[in-house]
Amino acid sequence: MSQHEDIRTIVIEKDGGAGLGAFILGAVLGAGVALLLAPRTGEETQEEIRQRAQKFRATAEDRIREAQETLEARLEEVREGVMDRVEAVREAVETGKGAAQEARGELEEKLERSKVAYRAGVEAARKVTDEGEEAEES
Repeated sequence: MSQHEDIRTIVIEKDGGAGLGAFILGAVLGAGVALLLAPRTGEETQEEIRQRAQKFRATAEDRIREAQETLEARLEEVREGVMDRVEAVREAVETGKGAAQEARGELEEKLERSKVAYRAGVEAARKVTDEGEEAEES
């Protein structure tokens, strides 16, 4: 046997979502124990149960309201983040469209200049050819 086999280990897990469930379970168990151990009349016990139930209901409503407010706030944050990203994408698309239109205009200008230069070159070649043919004929 090693030295560590005699050491006991306790693991404590924290679960954030179990708060309301644990609260409800504790309230029900507490009410049950109170019924069994209470040296009161039936009417007194019923009144205490009624009061505790009202208190429990109020506490549960408060917790639900808090959770709802937290959720609504988080949803609003997410919604704003999404809208910011959508706007950024929209701006990028518009910038891209502008750049594409500008590039197209420049390409059309260069193409037109190339056509003019080509036509001028063809004209010049015809002139030279025509002049050379005229010189040969003379």
